[in-house]
Amino acid sequence: MHYIRQQGAHVFKYAVRKFAETSEQILLRNDFTGTDVDLFVAHQANIRIIEAAQHRMGLPDAKVVKNIHEYGNTTAATIPLALKTALDQRRLAKGNLVLLAAVGAGFTVGSALLRWSGVSWD
Repeated sequence: MHYIRQQGAHVFKYAVRKFAETSEQILLRNDFTGTDVDLFVAHQANIRIIEAAQHRMGLPDAKVVKNIHEYGNTTAATIPLALKTALDQRRLAKGNLVLLAAVGAGFTVGSALLRWSGVSWD
């Protein structure tokens, strides 16, 4: 009663479901499908969640950024770091359709769909 308890399996299922649902909703609202996405950039909290959502949406590895093995879960910085990883790997080009998705504390969920407007190969 006086300590925090996490229900890991419940959180995992929720995160996978919401990653996919919010991603599919934003694509549908904009007349796109998963095949139109050039790059999926997910919150890097757990590789199993990223991969389960990836498979649920039918995205190949080439379209998904994964860098949690390098940085761990950097909370709010995971998506910006993943975008930098994509730039470093030359996986982003002007005009690419990029899907961002996150599930965070308090079961908050968000996704964004954008067209990449430029590239910097520093």
